[in-house]
Amino acid sequence: MGAPYYQFCPVAKAMELLDERWTMLLLREMLAGTEHFNDLRRGLPRMSPTLLSHRLDQLQRAGLIDRVRQGTDVRYVLTQAGFELRPVVEQLSMWGIRWIGELGDADLDPKLLLWDMHRNIDHLTVPAARTVIALFFPDAHPAQRRWWLVIQDGDADVCDADPGYEVSVEVQCSLRAMTRFWRGDIEWATLLLTGDATTIGPRHLRQALPSWFTRPAYAGVPRVAVAG
Repeated sequence: MGAPYYQFCPVAKAMELLDERWTMLLLREMLAGTEHFNDLRRGLPRMSPTLLSHRLDQLQRAGLIDRVRQGTDVRYVLTQAGFELRPVVEQLSMWGIRWIGELGDADLDPKLLLWDMHRNIDHLTVPAARTVIALFFPDAHPAQRRWWLVIQDGDADVCDADPGYEVSVEVQCSLRAMTRFWRGDIEWATLLLTGDATTIGPRHLRQALPSWFTRPAYAGVPRVAVAG
C-alpha cells in the first residue's frame, strides 16, 4: 500500500493502493488479458522485474489478483475486485487521449507498440496462411529499427530478429507516425498519401493490411485542442 491519506473518503482509500508508480499500468496489462510474468514485462518494458514482483505481491495481498500455479506454469489472474477496475482504466485512457495529446520522443517505444499491436489483431481478416509483416522504423534507435509480426493459426508473435519466413508485406514508417496511427491521431490512408508510410508487397495484401488490426477503443475518441 502507498502512503496513507488519513481520510475516510473512498477515493482516498482507493488511491492509497492505486496511485503507486506502475500499478495502474500493470492493471491495464492484466485487463488486456496478460497473465504471465514475462508477458507482463513485455507490456511494461521499463519496469524492473523486482518492482513488478513487488507490485504483484501488493495486488495479491489487497485481493485484486490471485496467483494460480499449475505445475511449473504460474498465472496472475484478476479477481472480481480487479475486474471492477476495467471502467476506471478505460475512462482514464479515453480522458488521456482526449486531453493530453502531445508525445515526447521518450514516449515512443517500438517494443511496446508492437506488443500492443500483436494482441489486437483481427484474426478473421488475416489470410489463413502464415502472414509475416516486416516493419522498419528509420527514426528509432538503430538496434530497434527492424521488427517482424508473424501471424499464424490464430496467434501472433513479435520478433526483433528475422524469423526467416517469407515476408508478406513490408512497411516503412516513422515510429512517431505509426504510434500516432495506433492511437487514432491519424488514419492509415493519410500516412500513405503524405509519404510517412510506404508498403511493399502484393497489392491485395497492402490494401488489406490496416484491416488486420483492431486499434484500442481510445483511438476513436474525439480530440480536443488544448491551448498552450
